[in-house]
Amino acid sequence: MNYRDFKGTAIAEVGLGTWQLGSADWGNVNEDDAINILRAYTNAGGNFLDTADVYGMGVSETVIGKFLKTVDHTIYVATKLGRRGDAPNGWPQNFTYDAMKRQAEDSLKHLDIPRLFLEQLHCIPTDEMRSGKVFDHLRSLQQQKLITHFGASVETSEEALICLEQEGLASLQIIFNLFRQHVADEVFTKAADRGVAIIVRVPLASGLLSGKFNSQTQFAQNDHRNYNANGDAFNAGETFSGMEFNEGVKLSDKIKELLPDTRMPQWAIRWILDHPEVTTVIPGASKVAQVNSNVEASKLPHLSPAVHQQLRDLYDAEIYDKIRGHF
Repeated sequence: MNYRDFKGTAIAEVGLGTWQLGSADWGNVNEDDAINILRAYTNAGGNFLDTADVYGMGVSETVIGKFLKTVDHTIYVATKLGRRGDAPNGWPQNFTYDAMKRQAEDSLKHLDIPRLFLEQLHCIPTDEMRSGKVFDHLRSLQQQKLITHFGASVETSEEALICLEQEGLASLQIIFNLFRQHVADEVFTKAADRGVAIIVRVPLASGLLSGKFNSQTQFAQNDHRNYNANGDAFNAGETFSGMEFNEGVKLSDKIKELLPDTRMPQWAIRWILDHPEVTTVIPGASKVAQVNSNVEASKLPHLSPAVHQQLRDLYDAEIYDKIRGHF
């Protein structure tokens, strides 16, 4: 595993997203399997976990908290707040200081740790980011030593640029992959100039870039790739990066032809890591084999400039105009 700098801390360039471990939107992952996934990741040298309070409404955080008690080295946990719908300040009225503090404190209880390494806004409304009050609340949580760093998970380049105006912002989490290449043009240079870490989510476009799907592939009823395939539940960009599924399968086949060999998911992650502004990429996993596959990307050589150009040419010619959802 290779590591990159996050505000003076060396974190794994391949992190682990833990949405799957909430057993709410990717089918079910039992606790024993979740622990084995976490152990496989850390055994491979990984030390950066990304979760959120709404991943199973505390389930993902709680499983991580149990796992942390079994390791004797530092694991850096990033979580997110802002999308809970519980009373009295549920979505989208949950951005008062008291509500945000309560959510952060709940995450601390679930994780059973004294301080959060990174607290992130969880794709909250653009107007809330623009007002700036939520960032003042995060600074207050930082001053109280409930959190070490704060950042924002965003849906669009516009939102990323709004957040980059905020003093003290440590990180931006954004969708970036071979189906969402333009983000680098619009955000990366400014983030690097500001010393803001880039955390890349949805790196495999919800599995489309694994190369394992075809037009007959079906997903569980409680898998967002079933119920949100067309953006019916939340932003379509979070599922298949906004690609219509069958169209995405066809385009994945075209991408596969441009890669050095058949290791498509590893090369798709390697392509992201070839961008020096990226601090870490956080593919999720519902099986240990997926963890082992993902971390192998850290060992691969850089893709050649010629391959990068071919992938960008395909994106510009055939992919960009097909993206759905907010981006």
